[in-house]
Amino acid sequence: MRLRALLETDALGLRLLGGEEELDRTVRGVMTTDLRDPSRYLSGGELVLTGLAWRREPEDSERFVRILVAAQVAGLAAGEAELGSVPEDLVLACARHRLPLFSVVEDVSFASITEYVVRRVSGERAGDLAAVVDRHRRLMTSGPAGGGPEVVLDLLGSDLDLPAWVLSPTGRRIAVPSVAAAAGPGGAPELPSAVCARLAGEHLAAQRSGRRGPHRVTADDGVTYSLFPIRSGGPAPSGAGDVRETVLSDWLLVVGADAGDWPEERLDLLHGVTQLIAVERDRRDASRTVRRRLAQEVLELVQSGAPPAEVAARLRVAAPVLLPGLATAPHWQVVVAQVEWEGGTAPGGPVAQSLLEEVLVDPEATGPEPSDRIAVAHTGDEAVALVPLPALPALPDVPAADGEGGGSGGGAYGFEAGLHADALLAAVREPLSRGLDGDGRLTLGVSAVVHSADGLRGALEEARHARRVAAARPGRVCAAGHQELASHVLLLPFVPDDVRRAFTARLLDPLYDYDRRHRAELIPTLEAFLDCDGSWTRCATRLHLHVNTLRYRVGRIEQLTGRDLARLEDKLDFFLALRMS
Repeated sequence: MRLRALLETDALGLRLLGGEEELDRTVRGVMTTDLRDPSRYLSGGELVLTGLAWRREPEDSERFVRILVAAQVAGLAAGEAELGSVPEDLVLACARHRLPLFSVVEDVSFASITEYVVRRVSGERAGDLAAVVDRHRRLMTSGPAGGGPEVVLDLLGSDLDLPAWVLSPTGRRIAVPSVAAAAGPGGAPELPSAVCARLAGEHLAAQRSGRRGPHRVTADDGVTYSLFPIRSGGPAPSGAGDVRETVLSDWLLVVGADAGDWPEERLDLLHGVTQLIAVERDRRDASRTVRRRLAQEVLELVQSGAPPAEVAARLRVAAPVLLPGLATAPHWQVVVAQVEWEGGTAPGGPVAQSLLEEVLVDPEATGPEPSDRIAVAHTGDEAVALVPLPALPALPDVPAADGEGGGSGGGAYGFEAGLHADALLAAVREPLSRGLDGDGRLTLGVSAVVHSADGLRGALEEARHARRVAAARPGRVCAAGHQELASHVLLLPFVPDDVRRAFTARLLDPLYDYDRRHRAELIPTLEAFLDCDGSWTRCATRLHLHVNTLRYRVGRIEQLTGRDLARLEDKLDFFLALRMS
């Protein structure tokens, strides 16, 4: 708004005392102060309201006005209640420095003036932002010149003082304000990963419940955030009348403010911002088409038993797309995902594909680009990802140990490199569990690294088998890796439930019953003893017991169960029973 508008409102009781030629200055805010030096609180463009309590002698006026002019304020309004009138020395000082000066009559409160200015400035900012957003929308829909969602976030911060971020359904930061915007007034501070995961989970839960947005969430630090869903503007999946088919892939706009009492105009503006960002989302989804097609072609060749040379040729085509600039052929990993809904009423393949494209990205990576190096296909309810890894450096020859071969690039390195099942889900388990809660499950299987097309078929089967191991575990979101396929853990999920119950009851029920009656802690003692490989000293130290006390407890375990913990067979039985209980 312009300073001139203040004189056009009689209810404000303002009278111009000087600076008529400067009335076209823009007012960007308002500040009330009686400090002798308020410069630290001024950022420029304010209408300063003062009761003149800072003035003790005429010379103070010159000093005070110099400070305001240096801060580039728009104007000064002085109240008449303290001195009865605005002193002449202040009028002269403002005239010398060309600072517009108003007087405020005694029966008009500064609060009334502040409310008027804030309302006018906010309304004009919203209108300006709406115009910018509309222009940005036209740019983005006609080509890539709009600059992406980061530009819109910068506008929200600079023009409406609204810190904002765009998150994926797993809580990854898709877009954040620029450094310049974040540093300025109203700019967005850093949004911690834990808060991102919490907000994404709350968003998914709210969407699944059918509640209308924006959803408001108060984080642990007391800050209230408003969550606006960013729905795809592209064609819906086949039969997509089910919210489960899209809610797990929609982005969300997080605004660091409570939208509960916002006027409809501001809510409409934010919904317009989400539509604008959705255009960019659709464009980026469309760019995945080539990668998905490459993955589908490779998957079909592998599953049909095509010769390795043919698969290798297709991989050579895929590698430059997925890893541009890569000089040598990459290694590959295969990740298999499946989303299952209770009742089987919604297809899981497209949802698993979209989720896998996001899950495979480092949760700390910002922006959409990291997902541009992952090719995911889907068939039925299953999604399969081909994950390229830069060629692993050769290891120096090492001596063979325990009968295993050494040599460059040994198998141990391949086992440690690449993706690990537990790490994949560590950052996304919380939000996805909220989104699947009630009737859905996500299970993942991860293969070992393969170094050529020859190993791709085996990697696919390995990943599928690992996924079946994950599916046998409890929980909404589970994963298993290739390492577990060479362990006893592989056998446990496939033991029938009735056999599990009988086996564990026969061995452990006597101990549970004894612990309930005597609080003897035999079960924790047994777990610690086995975990310490039967070492009396280490186990006693871990449990903070005397060795004789430990020997007494182990003797009681053997007496109640008829087993001997000095025998390997009995140790193994107890170990398996504890794992299956």
